[in-house]
Amino acid sequence: METVHKTQTFKTVDLIYSALFATLIMIGANITSFAPFLTVGGVPITLQTFFAILAGLVLGSKKGAIACTVYMAIGLAGAPVFSKFTGGFSAILLPTFGFIVTFIVSAYIAGKIAETYKTRLAYIIAAVIAMAINYILGTTWMYFAYTLWAAAPEGFSYKLAWLWMIPPMPKDIILAIFAGFFAFRIQKVLKILPIKHS
Repeated sequence: METVHKTQTFKTVDLIYSALFATLIMIGANITSFAPFLTVGGVPITLQTFFAILAGLVLGSKKGAIACTVYMAIGLAGAPVFSKFTGGFSAILLPTFGFIVTFIVSAYIAGKIAETYKTRLAYIIAAVIAMAINYILGTTWMYFAYTLWAAAPEGFSYKLAWLWMIPPMPKDIILAIFAGFFAFRIQKVLKILPIKHS
């Protein structure tokens, strides 16, 4: 009876953590709506990628990926949780939807690296790698979306797609490094994954 109770508690905690991070990603998508001052040089400092990577680092590969999947599913179901408070299944046709899909992959890979190496440096490297994956896959999705089904701007190219990604890139690199530091510290409190000191 005691064993069953522990198993149920563990699953309940997992559900709570996953729901929490799904909610944080929702908030991160529209953070400038709540805090307009988080716009620097006309570039909004969204925190979707930050929270998606943090989910993988804190919860681990599988649970982190589940949290991001929950976020995507809620948005596709119609809840206005995507950027600019959009939602609905039609969002899958948006050129930027690839970044949302890639949150799942980024969280999983970040979590897998953290689970394997468990040092502060590994957490930081995992976060930066996860951010790079989000950019590469998301930008590539955006390019093919504009090429295959969306109305591409005049003179659109793969190079232009990457030029669009330059303005938010520095802040996402900084946030990824911070995510690595923060996740390593918070693991000591939550004790979800065993860690090594470095």
